Amino acid sequence: MAVRPLPDDVARALDLLLEDGDSLREQVPHFRVLSRCTCGCGTADFGIDTDAVGPSPTAPSRTGVVAEAVICTETGDCPGEVLLFARAGYLAWLEVCSWSDDDVTLADFLRGATRDLS
Repeated sequence: MAVRPLPDDVARALDLLLEDGDSLREQVPHFRVLSRCTCGCGTADFGIDTDAVGPSPTAPSRTGVVAEAVICTETGDCPGEVLLFARAGYLAWLEVCSWSDDDVTLADFLRGATRDLS
């Protein structure tokens, strides 16, 4: 599988969601975004080069959430969340979820993120 650079928004979200030292971080250089949701929310499905990196011992063997964060706005509202899923020990997809009729995006999450990435 040809590995292409990740879109900036996905790379930043992964940096925010994955703790330093998390073995799942080792997979990031070996995967790419296969598809994005067409509604513009930012949800992304990943493909990974399993020949280049093995499954994480900290990720579930079945599909499950490995990281999550609430999306908060400047006004203090929390209209949704971002979930990072793994399948069989590999990062599988990033999902942006709304808790209401309001549209939320990965950009909303990144605007409200508190971790300093500079």
